[in-house]
Amino acid sequence: MTDRVEVRLWGTRGSLPVSGPEFRNFGGNTVCVEVRCGEQVLLFDAGSGLPGAGQRLKAEPGGEIALFFTHFHYDHVIGLPFFAPFYDPAASVSVWSGNMAGKMTTQDVIRQFMQTPFFPIGPEVWRAKLTTHDFAAGDVLTPYPGVTLRTGGLNHPGGAIGYRVEFGGRAVALITDTEHEPDELDPTVLALIEGCDLFLYDTTFTDAEFETYRGFGHSTWQHAIRLAQAAGAKRVGFIHHAKWRNDTDLSQIDAEAKQQMPGAFCGEDGQIITL
Repeated sequence: MTDRVEVRLWGTRGSLPVSGPEFRNFGGNTVCVEVRCGEQVLLFDAGSGLPGAGQRLKAEPGGEIALFFTHFHYDHVIGLPFFAPFYDPAASVSVWSGNMAGKMTTQDVIRQFMQTPFFPIGPEVWRAKLTTHDFAAGDVLTPYPGVTLRTGGLNHPGGAIGYRVEFGGRAVALITDTEHEPDELDPTVLALIEGCDLFLYDTTFTDAEFETYRGFGHSTWQHAIRLAQAAGAKRVGFIHHAKWRNDTDLSQIDAEAKQQMPGAFCGEDGQIITL
């Protein structure tokens, strides 16, 4: 068994999927991130990037898949009904969530999302072995032997969960969706990203745009760098790109960010990072 950690970005857009020639390089699917810890597969969020992940995993029969939600806003669940392993009787899928702790269970949310008038069929048509797990922000999860997930609550309308995945002496943090306070570094975020090998962060806005969109629950690429440098993160990747941010815009941000921190980059759909 290998202890390699591989991260694949299946969707890096926020709010809405987008398409067109101006979005070809960085992609238009909403958030879905795969973290492969050795042979174990962890997926984070079920945006429109999830169906692509499902098609690839369909070619790996018999494996187990763990799907974790940061929260349940539309752009993070839109791909859920189209995830091929759910329809495979040989597949085992566990689904985890924590942002609705004490209010709704993971199972409740899935059933309410996949029902009339929002969707024509319900999750009862799924054929995989399905388990659901509820947790609270701050809980430490062990979905597989040797894989540890640390969690924390984020500043987002309705709540969201940040994750730190630890395996084989390496750490990957996923922090989306969250809004920072100006001139402050969120201690929960700092704890999740401390010394990590890769830190993926919500960079919907720029510092110049931030005041216009206060209360939307999102952050900036400049703040991602401030956090990464303060916490000693080795690399920081920008995700949850604004729906209007085209390839030219993101290429410019990528170049500016690398001048401030060489390990910074704008995430692209399909990008693979091996740690």
